[in-house]
This record gives sequence, structure tokens and C-alpha cells, in this order.
Amino acid sequence: MSGAAQILRKKNPPAKGRTPLAHLLHALNQPLTGLQCSLEVELAAPRAPDHYVRTIHESLTLIARMRLLVEAVRELTDEPPAADDVTPLALHTLLRAVAEDLHPVAEARQVAIEVRSDDSLVLQGSRRALWQQIFRFLESVLALTESGSVLRVAAEAVQGEGETARMSVTWKPGPAPEFSPFSKSELGLVITQAGWERRGAEWSRTRDGDFEVCLIRIPLGISMSS
Repeated sequence: MSGAAQILRKKNPPAKGRTPLAHLLHALNQPLTGLQCSLEVELAAPRAPDHYVRTIHESLTLIARMRLLVEAVRELTDEPPAADDVTPLALHTLLRAVAEDLHPVAEARQVAIEVRSDDSLVLQGSRRALWQQIFRFLESVLALTESGSVLRVAAEAVQGEGETARMSVTWKPGPAPEFSPFSKSELGLVITQAGWERRGAEWSRTRDGDFEVCLIRIPLGISMSS
């Protein structure tokens, strides 16, 4: 087995406390190291032609992983455009609108989306920006959800904290996607985390038996405009 193949077999979960950007940069170092080691080994001694072909295929796979990671880093570091349509927005309306837009994809994947939200939760922000944020979030989760299961979205006011909403997204993971744990959908969650934190929210992700749970505490009193 070549050095590139050994790198491809490794899976490093996100480290707790690491920022999304630091997590991506750390992840990028892995395929870069694998590619460098693989090429150095190939130069150490003559090899059979089929060995070089196998190494080239593995190296191209590493490069594909790096492209995904670089795109994610670029998305994280790009300055969001300034919003000019900041208004009060009902969170339950946004959640239901996104769930409706994702319905064809969910139906194709045989996944049901259930939304439960307090009608009283109101955010201050740009409808376009918040819709994009929630859509990217649920789209990424949907891609990771097991066929035939239910993706549950719930939002409620935090008891004793009238200016804070708590939104939870719960799903049963399906088979690991290509390039996991740095697939396009998994990187979408990392980017989503950064987006919520940039807007002043607190993000956590845990495992509860067979289910993954993302929990977001959203301050209602601040402008979520970008």
C-alpha cells in the first residue's frame, strides 16, 4: 500500500474547541503531507509501471480532497456582503420555507423533514442572508441523513432567557460519504457553524445514540444581517 493510500484511510474527527478555520487548515495538512510523502517514495527507487499508475490515481484523489478543503477555506474567509434589508423575521416562517424548498430533495432521498417551532421567535436580520444560512445548514444535514429516516428541526425560547432561541437539528447518519470526514456536505456543516458563530450564536454538535444533534443558541436581540 502506498503512502497516499494510507493517508486516505485516516479519519480525524473535529477537535473540540478548535475554530472552523483552524479545523480546515489542520485537515488540509493531511492530504498535503500524504501527497508529498507518496511522491518522495516514488522517487526513491525505480517502480513497475502499474505501481506508478496506482500512485497517480491515489494522488489525484488527494488533490480532489484538497480542492474541497481550499474551497471551504475560501468561503470561510470571504467577507460577507453588507445587507440592506434588515427586518424582523419570524424564525418558524424561515424554517418552514426552507423545509418546503428542500422537499423535492428530501423526497428523492426518502427522508421526511419535521419542523416544530415557537411562533414567537423573531430575529432581526436580512431575510436573504438568513434563508441562505438555514438552507445551507439543512441541505448539508439532509445529505448526511440515512434514507428512510426523519430529519427533525425544533426551535424554542430558552426558559429564563427571553432573548435567546434554541434550535436543534437531529438526524440519523447514513453511510459515510466520499472523502468523509471532509466531504462536501460535512464541510458545509463546518461553514454553517462559522456562519452562526459570526452572527453571535453558540454552536454544539453531539452524538445521542444513533443520532447526531446540532444545537444552536441564537440571541434574538442582535442583528443577523450578513
